[in-house]
Amino acid sequence: MAWIVVLSVLIMIGLSLARVPVIIAILAAGLSAGLMAGLSLSEALQLLVEGMDQQLATSLSYILLGAFAVAISYTGITTVLVRSLIRVLTGKRTMLVLVIAGIASLSQNVVPVHIAFIPILIPPLLKLFDQMKLDRRAVATALTFGLKAPYIMIPVGYGFIFHETIAKSMENNGASITMDQVTLSLLIPGTGMIIGLLIAIFITYRKPKQPIQGSEPISANIEKETIVFNRKHWFTLIAIIAALVVQIITDSLIIGALTGLVLMFALSVVPFKQGERVVTDGISMMGTIAFVMLIAPGFGHVLEETGSVSALVESSSAILGNNKPFIALVLLVVGLLITMGIGSSFATIPIIAALYVPICIATGFSPLATAALIGTAGALGDAGSPASDSTLGPTSGLNADGRHHHIWDTCVPTFIHFNIPLFICGWIAALVL
Repeated sequence: MAWIVVLSVLIMIGLSLARVPVIIAILAAGLSAGLMAGLSLSEALQLLVEGMDQQLATSLSYILLGAFAVAISYTGITTVLVRSLIRVLTGKRTMLVLVIAGIASLSQNVVPVHIAFIPILIPPLLKLFDQMKLDRRAVATALTFGLKAPYIMIPVGYGFIFHETIAKSMENNGASITMDQVTLSLLIPGTGMIIGLLIAIFITYRKPKQPIQGSEPISANIEKETIVFNRKHWFTLIAIIAALVVQIITDSLIIGALTGLVLMFALSVVPFKQGERVVTDGISMMGTIAFVMLIAPGFGHVLEETGSVSALVESSSAILGNNKPFIALVLLVVGLLITMGIGSSFATIPIIAALYVPICIATGFSPLATAALIGTAGALGDAGSPASDSTLGPTSGLNADGRHHHIWDTCVPTFIHFNIPLFICGWIAALVL
């Protein structure tokens, strides 16, 4: 039965890499696992649907955060930010990249808009990048760092979703761990992300780079606009702060995001007549990953209920023995392959946990070490996957003028600078925690 896990995961990875929609790839893998285990198609589908309720709250969080992000973008507050950046940071390449990394980091927790800010913030800055001879690959690594590192290390906003998903997935597979322990376990892997960012900015992409010839850079009239920080922007900040405070107090991202969204309408920051468009655009932006988060645990549930995971644990234990360094290495490689295929670290966690937790329990890894392995493996492929939000987001902004290649200018640089140190630090964390 162990071969069912391997083959179904390969089916999922293969379909994803062949550009089949991730939702269809996971469905196909889950149904294939059930059929290979001797179930009928309807029985396999029933098992898959039964497992989907594990991430209902997380999926709703994504939808509400998407709507909140669209509402924030509607106010034009990012235009004020872009104009300030142009005025203050012109000619300061390193500082500009570090500030972009900081802004991207805030998009995951304090202002949980995820990638929605990139198409608004970056295109108007492209002309400035070319004038400063700034290597756009440095900007790509800065943006990806901001989209990944905060949710790995900080349990607020999307980080809360990521840490909660790890904790719940471990609990669903027989290992108990608190949210505080999950946060502690991911500090060492997160440090690897910081090291990678510093190497990219101060070593790899430090030198000036001549801009690529092509279409004229987008030069939005941001510098000429007369937008000032007005009453709506103050109300927007109030809504953002309220959403953050409520989330921390209630320990619920759903209530926090809903609070921010309601305040945006109640304070007339966004007109009521725009409500349907805001929610629809939010679903459009975050709906796919929300549905992936629903279906992924269903796939894991099929593997568990058919006994395939138990069989894999038994066979793996016999082959790997108690060599923890080697076991940790193998598990991280498996996680890298799975995440590269799916393109979402969040959606990968329930699948990885179904495989990792039984193996880690059988081989004596502590709950902290197990969480470090799961979190690291989930985040590993996210940076370099062509299908990941962490790479698609930066490219959407940097390629607005057709001068930035998705694979070579975003995926490869981020894979090298983040996945290598993340892999090493995750492996170390699994051995020392």
